[in-house]
Amino acid sequence: MERLTLRRTDPVTGERYHLLYKPPPTMEVQERLLQSPQDAEERIKFKLDLYYRNSAELEEFYPGAITLNGDQDPYTVFEYIESGVINPLPKKAH
Repeated sequence: MERLTLRRTDPVTGERYHLLYKPPPTMEVQERLLQSPQDAEERIKFKLDLYYRNSAELEEFYPGAITLNGDQDPYTVFEYIESGVINPLPKKAH
């Protein structure tokens, strides 16, 4: 929730910021930042609820998909995805 609700965009430069992890360099920039309506907490809660209600069907539809923790640092997430592509886990016997 924190990762999404704290995202902002500078309408002047198009630069993207995160209020916690990549804050704007000046107060002037911070004052003009905009939040996407898609990043509003109510919208995110709705989409998460929708995802969890449909996740079983998604898992059936995408049997080769991997599950990962996206709240880790980007390098760790990339390494996990890369290892899954290079050395995929053996498929389950049906």
